[in-house]
Amino acid sequence: MTIDLTGRRAIVAGGSRGIGRAIALAFAEAGAAVSICARGPEALAKTRDDIARFGRPAHAATCDLADAAAIPLYIEAATEALGGLDILVNNASAFGTSDDEAGWNASVAVDLLATVRATRAALPHLEKSPAAAIINISSISGFRASARTPPYGAVKAAVLEYTQTLAAQLARKGIRVNCIAPGSIEFPGGTWERAKNHNPNLYAAILRSIPFGRLGRPEEVASVALFLASPLAGWVTGQNIAVDGGQML
Repeated sequence: MTIDLTGRRAIVAGGSRGIGRAIALAFAEAGAAVSICARGPEALAKTRDDIARFGRPAHAATCDLADAAAIPLYIEAATEALGGLDILVNNASAFGTSDDEAGWNASVAVDLLATVRATRAALPHLEKSPAAAIINISSISGFRASARTPPYGAVKAAVLEYTQTLAAQLARKGIRVNCIAPGSIEFPGGTWERAKNHNPNLYAAILRSIPFGRLGRPEEVASVALFLASPLAGWVTGQNIAVDGGQML
């Protein structure tokens, strides 16, 4: 089954590495024009170049998604560069894990409020699209107790609820809103690669918890995002899809 996003315009907030990068590349390969933002200019430039290799319009801009004022400026610039907007992916995460002010502030600012702010800024453009879709990236940590990472789990649970609320609010406007909750995903420079190198006991425990016997890959999350953004999911909204290899089992 081939998914064709030719003519669609997509923003991936937090799109320079890991899951966000994989989603951006999957969209471009399917024919979409793609804009990405993140804080690190080098990773942004590399991913933008990789998007462009598919022959699609590619836009990238540095943006600190914890900065409330920066988000609407980026959304406007990206929408102008793409010539409109059909798909918004809210992927950025601060990975706030410590149960202190810093951990909570980081998680709330990036994982939750950046999602809210980017959505708010994008809505006037999405309302003009005949097939608009919003995809939020949460985590299976939002489905259950998260004793190791309290702020991360609590805020990801809020993203799950916010997805359902938005879906109810925006259905009359023809805008679909869904959420993906990845399990433990490993990629170069990511949380679980660092754990493998510096906290092997934790990495081994996580590995044992996954029935498939391995951690996930960003491309496996991107495949679900590609489906949710496509006409094949035209009657799917308000859903939270776990992509975890059975980790919650």
